[in-house]
Amino acid sequence: MNIIVCIKQVPNTTDVRMDPKTNTLIREGVESVINPFDTYAIEEGVLLKERFGGKVTVISMGPPQAENALREAISLGCDETILISDRALAGGDTWATSYTLSMAIKKVGSFDIIICGKQASDGDTAQVGPGISAHLDIPQVTYVKKIEEMGKDKAKMERLMEDGYEIVETPLPCVITVVKEINSPRLPSLKGKMRAKNATIVKWGVKDIGCDLHSVGLEGSPTRVVKIFTPPPRKSGEILQGEVSDISKKLVDLLKTELH
Repeated sequence: MNIIVCIKQVPNTTDVRMDPKTNTLIREGVESVINPFDTYAIEEGVLLKERFGGKVTVISMGPPQAENALREAISLGCDETILISDRALAGGDTWATSYTLSMAIKKVGSFDIIICGKQASDGDTAQVGPGISAHLDIPQVTYVKKIEEMGKDKAKMERLMEDGYEIVETPLPCVITVVKEINSPRLPSLKGKMRAKNATIVKWGVKDIGCDLHSVGLEGSPTRVVKIFTPPPRKSGEILQGEVSDISKKLVDLLKTELH
C-alpha cells in the first residue's frame, strides 16, 4: 500500500503574530513544530503500513527549515520525505497550496490513500485536504475518527459529526482528513532518530513538479489578506444581582439603552 501524508510546520505558540506590511505570519524567533493534527495523520499512515505493508511518503510545502519536521516524521516510522520549497510559493492561500501539493503527489506517482490532519493550527481553515481532493479529482472523507476496513479498491470509515458519527464507504484512491480521536501518536524511537539523522530529504521546486507559475503563490491565490488589525478590547461588563424579576427589568432597560 502506498500511503501519502501531507504535513505542515507551524509556529509552536498560540500567540500568532502577523507582519502588517506583508500580511503574512512572523516566523522569525518562533520555534516551529509539526502541526498537531498532522501528527495523527502520520501515526495513521504508519499504522496502515504496519497492517498492510507498503510505504509512507510524507510531503510538506514550506521554507527550508521545514526539513526538521520531515526528519521527525522519519523518526516516527515514515519511509520517504519530500520538501517543496520555492520563493515562488510565498503568499499562497489554501487553494494555491493544495494545487502545489497535488502536483507533487502526481509526480510521486501511484498511491492508495492521502492523509492530512483536519486543519492547521496557524490557519484553522480545514481547506487544504479537500483542495487536494478537488485538484486530483478523487473522493474525500473529512473528520475521519476510525478506518474500519481497508480493501484493495474501497475503504469504510467512521466520520465524526457534531451529534455522533456516520459510516462512509469510499472508493480508493481517496483523500482523508483525520481528527485526534483516531489514534494516539507514538514517540520517536532511538532507532528512528538515528535513521532520521542520516535520511535524505528530497527537495523540489515548482519547476520540478511542473507547476503553472500563475497558479502558485500570491498570484495563484483567489483569496488575499488585504488588512490585519487587532480587535478593540471589550468594555468591562456588569453583573446583575437580585431577584429574577428585578434583573429581567434591568436587563431590558440596558438593552433598550444600547439599541438607542
